[in-house]
Amino acid sequence: MGAVTLEHITKTYDKGTVLAVDDVSFSVEPGELFGLIGPDGAGKTSIFRILTTLLLADSGRATVDGHDVQQGYRAIRSSVGYMPGKFSLYQDLTVEENLNFFAALFETTVAANYALIKDIYEQIEPFKTRRAGKLSGGMKQKLALCCALIHKPTVLFLDEPTTGVDVVSRKEFWAMLKRLKQQGITILVSTPYMDEATLCERIALIQGGKILSIDTPSNVITAYPRKLYAVKSDAIHQLLNDLRACQFVYGSYAFGEYVHVTFQQNLPENEAALRRYLTEKGHTGLEVKAISPTIEDCFIDLMTSAQPSQAHGTVVR
Repeated sequence: MGAVTLEHITKTYDKGTVLAVDDVSFSVEPGELFGLIGPDGAGKTSIFRILTTLLLADSGRATVDGHDVQQGYRAIRSSVGYMPGKFSLYQDLTVEENLNFFAALFETTVAANYALIKDIYEQIEPFKTRRAGKLSGGMKQKLALCCALIHKPTVLFLDEPTTGVDVVSRKEFWAMLKRLKQQGITILVSTPYMDEATLCERIALIQGGKILSIDTPSNVITAYPRKLYAVKSDAIHQLLNDLRACQFVYGSYAFGEYVHVTFQQNLPENEAALRRYLTEKGHTGLEVKAISPTIEDCFIDLMTSAQPSQAHGTVVR
């Protein structure tokens, strides 16, 4: 049995009118760094709250470390660490006071498990007498992680831990997770940032409460079914409109300064035909190049394949 298992979990809100989690099943192996990847409202937080026994599912079964989330909720609460998306520590307490308080809740001491948090705590120790509410976003993140680890959990749940944090702090945070994994802790992290998916060992792509794919990041990218092209011209808005109107284009969406394009069929003449089509439409400064897909491209393809009526002309960002 895995460290975490979900079997056909479903959860609705607003008297059953909103389906937040839709028949979700997956497992996470002990010691694995597993990512739940999807946009806001995809169901990530609801799944984490069910697994940490804060929310009851409408149907299905879930276990953490072999304990059922309903019958074994006491054992789960004493053995897991949970870092919610919103900073939830006591803002009027200092760094040191927060850490001591959470250690006391689990009937332990900071000294007892200091080795586990040492690398992280040393980065905020110079501010140990500062109130938590006065810390920067990156420092709050590190303090919250220390408090989630202070009782030496076997499974760590991190719900969008890097949202709203600067790029440097995000990079430091993922480096900390890799070090924690080396100590045998099972880590489940949710994030809306597709670039963070490649930092996980396995990922589940989720949208609208449904799992679109579960695999390693490299396998998800390898499974991308079409050739992908990046297209740019001097009139990007008109470019999008013309690509949407093109009969042999399957999908097109803005991606940074380019538009990513796929075709109805993977034919050798597609690129030349597209150049002719766009030139006839009066586009100048035209650039068309084949590229390798990212996790974000894979997510968009899986999402639009699940909703074929929306596949053509999808626009993101």
